[in-house]
Amino acid sequence: MMEAMLKIENLYSGYGKMEVLHGVSMEVRKGEIVALLGPNGAGKTTLLNSVFGIARVFKGSVMFSGENIVGRSPYKLVRMGIGYSPQLNNIFPNLSVVENLLMGAFIRRKDLSVKESIDEIFQLFPEIERRKNQKAKTLSGGERQMLAVARALMAKPKLIMLDEPTAGLAPKAATTLINKISEMRDMGITILLVEQNIRRALEIADRAYVLSSGEIIRVAESEELLKEDVEKLFFRQS
Repeated sequence: MMEAMLKIENLYSGYGKMEVLHGVSMEVRKGEIVALLGPNGAGKTTLLNSVFGIARVFKGSVMFSGENIVGRSPYKLVRMGIGYSPQLNNIFPNLSVVENLLMGAFIRRKDLSVKESIDEIFQLFPEIERRKNQKAKTLSGGERQMLAVARALMAKPKLIMLDEPTAGLAPKAATTLINKISEMRDMGITILLVEQNIRRALEIADRAYVLSSGEIIRVAESEELLKEDVEKLFFRQS
């Protein structure tokens, strides 16, 4: 079995004094897409925020490439190779597409290959290349989400966490973006994906964890879950 790139053990975390996650354990292996599923309020975003140093960890460990990263700042985590595209406030609306991408490469300011990275991004997302000089706020919903993911990719992450990237998108735009995420895995990027569209997420993920009320209630291969009535997953206790 391949070694875990991200390993979370017995995690209790939340905000202030409020505990949202209660003893969560999970892992993401190198080269995988792992889907994190669950109803609204289950704690999915809190889990991502806990990894990224935004939520407060009360107990437990978050290991990345064999190192406990609890207490590290988001800036240091980006330098270590963790990318994060949050669901909200994930672009700079008054900056152009190219300027947003350059902001994503802030840890690579002295790297002469940044321009090459932008060219690679445009190969993956030709939809935003056509608008590269436009302000981000003029993009469509789908284009904005592509830009948010692309901006996170500019830091050259080993692991990227995506929080509901297709939320609010029209079906065609959502399908396009999901296909792009699958392509990212083929490029060697490890992905932790939070997604409300269960079936769409399972179709590209290798494995899935189901989170409910701050606890993991199911872990399975995606193929196995696709054979079930996935809509009932959220309400089934282990």
